[in-house]
Amino acid sequence: MLTGYILIAVLLPFFMAVVFVAGSEIKQVQGFHEVLEKKIPMKEISLPQTSFIKASNGAVISEISQPVNRINLDSAEIPLFLKELFIVSEDQHFYDHSGFDLPAIGRALAINMHSNDIKQGASTITQQLARNLYLNTEKSYNRKLSEVLYAYEIERNYSKEEILELYINAIYFHNGVYGIEAASLYYFQKQTKELSKAELAFLASIPNNPTMYNPLKHFDRTKERQERLIDQLIKQQVISLAEAEEIKREPILLNLREQTDLYPDYVTYVEQELRDLIAQQEGFDIQLAKAAEQEKEEIKAEQNKRVKEVIASGIVIETALDTKIQEKANESVKNRLPYKDIEGAAVVINHENHQVVALVGGKQYQKYDFNRGYQAYRQPGSAIKPLLVYGPYLERTNASLQKKINAGPYCKNRYCPKNYGGGVYGMVSLERAFIYSYNTPAVRLLESIGVENGFKDLANFQFSKVTTSDYMLSAALGGLSYGMTPLELTSAYTTFAADGNYQPSRAIKKVTAMDGKVLYSWNDSNTKIWSNQTTDKIRQLMKKTIQSGTANKIYISSGYAGGKTGTTNDYKDYWFIGLTDQYTAGVWVGKDKPENMKSIQSAAPQQLIWKDIMTD
Repeated sequence: MLTGYILIAVLLPFFMAVVFVAGSEIKQVQGFHEVLEKKIPMKEISLPQTSFIKASNGAVISEISQPVNRINLDSAEIPLFLKELFIVSEDQHFYDHSGFDLPAIGRALAINMHSNDIKQGASTITQQLARNLYLNTEKSYNRKLSEVLYAYEIERNYSKEEILELYINAIYFHNGVYGIEAASLYYFQKQTKELSKAELAFLASIPNNPTMYNPLKHFDRTKERQERLIDQLIKQQVISLAEAEEIKREPILLNLREQTDLYPDYVTYVEQELRDLIAQQEGFDIQLAKAAEQEKEEIKAEQNKRVKEVIASGIVIETALDTKIQEKANESVKNRLPYKDIEGAAVVINHENHQVVALVGGKQYQKYDFNRGYQAYRQPGSAIKPLLVYGPYLERTNASLQKKINAGPYCKNRYCPKNYGGGVYGMVSLERAFIYSYNTPAVRLLESIGVENGFKDLANFQFSKVTTSDYMLSAALGGLSYGMTPLELTSAYTTFAADGNYQPSRAIKKVTAMDGKVLYSWNDSNTKIWSNQTTDKIRQLMKKTIQSGTANKIYISSGYAGGKTGTTNDYKDYWFIGLTDQYTAGVWVGKDKPENMKSIQSAAPQQLIWKDIMTD
């Protein structure tokens, strides 16, 4: 014991000298501060917090807690009673010290030296904040000294009110929850401002030792500590004995809330689109386009870091999701594809505002699985014809839909495509060739205007994997090197509902900070591809396709409905892309590893899914 007290007597003045650099000259004190500022640069403190994705109706559909589940509150939003609880229980001299409490440190040193172990830390609220922000929980005197120095710098740069606000937002409440607001929502499904004093005191009992006072495993311990905190408030004359008894008597009823994570197909795409939006607006896409191959990984790493920073800052991503259409699309894809290993994807776009309102990534899609809605590049089959053949042809020739075209056999340079089933039809109208999806007329039409002209128009749609290697006549029937995604193809079809104008379709409407300030939003422009006259003719052709052509089994009697079927060689892919007055929707059906699916051809599930979604 005596040795311990002697050591304290020696060390404590030395410790004080290190902190204050004893001396009377102000220059020496300023020099110490300058050294600290260099060693401990005090940037603006920003606590990572949860971000939210919202549907078009304002409902939260997903919470992104990367790296932590936290919702920051301003000091004015934190109840005074809760602040008093933490000050009384954790740091009664909070408003008097400069970040550390020397008498408390002395007492802790005495206890620790007597036990030859670090049993007490004597950490102030500011020290605990410093540990949460900058350090770790290692029990060592070296870490403790660092903690004191960081706390001292925090006190020099922030007011007591700001420090207390940061502390209450930073601390851990177990079960993956940080800060009082996230804790309030998780344990009680209430906002902090809605909690009673008993509930506030109960939550304030957890951070002192989150494992010991985890209310899901040790409820009684937490309740006992809550009552001890209330007793401390009585001693400090914060509350009366009568109020304390009333608080203690109030039953604590936990009402756990899991984080919201709905519509994984759509949310997964939104997260990818956020990356694209940040890349576009902060110049990463331009850097990647210009970079040498060896530089691209570094740029991608920087982009990933930036995306994480944005998400961790706490943002609200407002989307165009229509939950009713999404649910209908999910249900239809699941119900219409009972076949083993046969998958499907669907995309629905409101072509009035170019917004993606629903996206299905598979029959039983789980979050972060392969999302067929925007990641599956498949051959489009005849679904490419309106975009690569008929649109470009009609724009350049202004031909009547009754103009005749040869639907007989075609063979050139050993390329000899056939009509479906090997049919030979002679001279037929453009209308008939389109609505029955004859192949040889499509090849002849593309040849007549030139393959390059067809692809010149197609380039406006920004298909990411269409390249100059695809510039061949076989492309008229969907023969491409990689193909296109359901989202890409459906987005391109919106041009037929927009008088020949194309604009990329987006799920994200805007991204805001928690205070509502807009951080990011798309700034897309329209590209005029075809005249109104051309798109009117295509719309007529697509309408006839549903009325009496290859999609007549899904005829819709009310309003406009038109579309185009697509089947690839050997029946490996089935498509239907079409539009009504307000929406453009695309459906793809196939196997992840392409195989023959002729057995389901007559059932035409891709058409039935489309009709399910677009009805009503």
